[in-house]
Amino acid sequence: RRKAEEYIEKWFIKINWETAKIGQSVDPEKDKVELLDDVVEENKKLVYYKLNKPRGIVTTCVSKGETGIMDIVDIPTRVFPIWRLDKETTGLILLTNDWRLANYLMHPRYNHEKEYIVETFWPIADNDIQTMRDGIFILGSYTKEAKVERLSSGKFSITISEWKNRQIRRMVEYVRWTVKKLKRVRIENIQLWDLPIWEYVELTKREKTDLFNKLGIK
Repeated sequence: RRKAEEYIEKWFIKINWETAKIGQSVDPEKDKVELLDDVVEENKKLVYYKLNKPRGIVTTCVSKGETGIMDIVDIPTRVFPIWRLDKETTGLILLTNDWRLANYLMHPRYNHEKEYIVETFWPIADNDIQTMRDGIFILGSYTKEAKVERLSSGKFSITISEWKNRQIRRMVEYVRWTVKKLKRVRIENIQLWDLPIWEYVELTKREKTDLFNKLGIK
């Protein structure tokens, strides 16, 4: 927030092609918000990392006694996570200081793919797999069609292109099963691959180029 106010004071931000004012309201569905090129120049080094998040680590606001994402990384540049994972879910988290990437990946209008590996406590039935593919009514609306592929009797991969709070856990509960393990393995073209748990690495040039090309970021 402080940085945003600083940019507004420097006339770096425009809303609907007019210079923004501090305290001005914005409708994300109707208003066009722009940051001028000076901001990109000022942010001397944009960094992009991927992390294999362990179970028990918090990606949102940390309460007393909890450990957050920023507590387990040692990155010189201040970064923030894109796409949170709940405390018990493991796997891929992107860390960056690039607001553009965060906007393109997190805004609901863009429908970017996220892939997870799910294990249930008991073998899951074929008809329940199909139900999750077709869409389930949770949190006031139907989920979009999902790609669901069985990996074993109690294990499957699921790819979704939206985000609802604890969506996959709720989908599994809807078909009367319980998640044993949940792991995110892909966001768009960025794969977790064999990155060890707790570890983080910078995205390769190829990963960044392919991702930016897909999102239309220059």
